[in-house]
Amino acid sequence: MRRVTVFGSTGSIGCSTLDLIARRPDAFRVVALTGGTNVARLAAQARAVGAEIAVTAHADRLDELRAALAGSGIEAAAGPAALVEAARRPADWIMSGIVGAAGLEPGLVALEQGTTLALANKESLVCAGPLLMETARAHGARVLPVDSEHSAVFQALIGEDSAAVERIVITASGGAFRDWPPERLAQATPEEAATHPNWDMGQRITIDSASLFNKALELIETKEFFGIDPDRIEVLIHPESLVHALVGFADGALMAHIGPPDMRHAIGFALNWPERRDLPVERLDLARIGQLTFAAPDEARHPALRLARDVMRDGGLSGAVFNAAKERALDHFLGRRIGFLQMAELVERVLDKMSSDRLGNRVPTLDMVRDADARARALADETLGALTA
Repeated sequence: MRRVTVFGSTGSIGCSTLDLIARRPDAFRVVALTGGTNVARLAAQARAVGAEIAVTAHADRLDELRAALAGSGIEAAAGPAALVEAARRPADWIMSGIVGAAGLEPGLVALEQGTTLALANKESLVCAGPLLMETARAHGARVLPVDSEHSAVFQALIGEDSAAVERIVITASGGAFRDWPPERLAQATPEEAATHPNWDMGQRITIDSASLFNKALELIETKEFFGIDPDRIEVLIHPESLVHALVGFADGALMAHIGPPDMRHAIGFALNWPERRDLPVERLDLARIGQLTFAAPDEARHPALRLARDVMRDGGLSGAVFNAAKERALDHFLGRRIGFLQMAELVERVLDKMSSDRLGNRVPTLDMVRDADARARALADETLGALTA
């Protein structure tokens, strides 16, 4: 029986992970579950799977969590330090499903235990890819990608010689605004941006999909995970969201991964790796689908992609700055303090102002990443006034 821990269990990735775990109760024992403000869901999940401990990231919600778990025998804990302690508990497989830079430290601590880390927290690779991968190597741990695109690339490379890889193509649905005229984007609201045509995801990642900031993060993630030159990573707009990625080889062949827009596919692959097991996902009827369409992205319309290429070129702490500024820009959009198109402008200004902090090929420390993250967030808030004046 494999011991598993799920970080971010109350989010969409966490819920899908627990759905798969619940279908094979004899195969998995849940060590820890962690969540955020949805304490009621966290407690219900912990009871349902018989977790050893449930942790909320918010220290002020500890009493609420304890009350919700009363009589269950499940330990309750709260706060960032408790998340780190949960990562130290022995587990064979850990899902990193925390959204944002907050997922970095628990993921690093998990890798230090030599475990397998299923990585859905793309920000960890964006902020500190060299640190994360070096930590895994140093402790004999393994990182398995859970983003649908990177899982697709990982699967396409099984049994292949990485030296023969010519290019990697990741796809983007185009998000909620893929058919909107450019002049209408400036008036887009958070509610409109948070409705995805294909995927059922959380609010923040859905808005990132509409702005293509999510794809920008995945460009950087592709470079860090697979060690491929940025000039050989491409993005295609693919409205059907059925082809998740393609790998091009030296002989001109393209290996494509095709599947339904259901995160349980990528999660299930990581959960059962190195085996393949039956998953409760749709079996595609390609004759009914009829056709698949692709288009090149317009980087003038989606400047996040251009900014991601700048970050990949500059390296060092650029990814940490990019991610922090992006998270604050999204906060300000949700607070209706800036418009949809101003998010990219805010991120670019922060990157420009902190350009001297890039460290080239040096592997940053966790403290360096934290410092860059904090300063980028503060600068994004300071820049807000100039942007809206």
